[in-house]
Amino acid sequence: MMQSIKPRMSRRTIRSGVIFHTLAVLFGVIMIYPLVWMVASSLKPNEEVFTTVTSLIPSRVVWHNYVEGWQSAGRYTYATYFKNSFIIAIFSTIGGVASSSLVAFAFARIPFAGRKACFAILMGTMLLPAQVLLIPQYIMFKSMGWINTFLPIIIPQFCGVPFFIFLNIQFMRGVPRELDEAAEMDGCGWLKKYTMILLPLSKPSLITSAIFAFYWSWQEFLGPLIYLSKPRMYPLSIALKMFSDPSTQTNWSGLFAMTTLSIVPVLLVFMFFQKYLVEGVATTGMKN
Repeated sequence: MMQSIKPRMSRRTIRSGVIFHTLAVLFGVIMIYPLVWMVASSLKPNEEVFTTVTSLIPSRVVWHNYVEGWQSAGRYTYATYFKNSFIIAIFSTIGGVASSSLVAFAFARIPFAGRKACFAILMGTMLLPAQVLLIPQYIMFKSMGWINTFLPIIIPQFCGVPFFIFLNIQFMRGVPRELDEAAEMDGCGWLKKYTMILLPLSKPSLITSAIFAFYWSWQEFLGPLIYLSKPRMYPLSIALKMFSDPSTQTNWSGLFAMTTLSIVPVLLVFMFFQKYLVEGVATTGMKN
């Protein structure tokens, strides 16, 4: 009896595994196809981009699309737009991660009056649409003379990002409080506890926050669109939008070439820090 059940269970397990992996591969192909098509279109002649939508193999490889795309931004080349995007992404990432970690430490470790109410307000800001704040923020930044600078995009990140604060709070709550008590016996204050204990142990959540911060800042579109009007200040997101001109014939091959180059930095960040991202998400849960 047991011998007949085991082969049956084994066949059922194999069948389930085959179905699961088949569906996983199918969904994987569906998700990655647009990316592969974009890269393939960047190497096609311009007239073939939309005439052979389902074909990934160009009739001839045109590497010159990358040269034309790089230089077709008018007065400035894409080197200017890449530089602007890196400035925004790097400083926004540093500000968002550093400030969020410090605020998270206060919520996770320092007892103060109204902490629960402040935490509830913090969670509420995560539900607030960014569009609601556009007009008040624009009026405020204009009165400060920050229009046509990177300051309205970068400086708010130094005030903390609610999602990163929540992520770090949950991680820090999992760090044993016995370490704090041992630090107190050595005469450490709150700042030393943060810099000597919590900050080094929070490496997974910090790197996870940095990856998300870099991604979001790199692809930021609405902020630069609202606050920047000088072409020399444009990041890649705005430059790629300006590439397409409805009044003339768009160089789609050059556009896809520049789009392909624009995703290289985020792919490299993900490749180098993937293990930290998985570790940070896996070890950050709902802790009391």
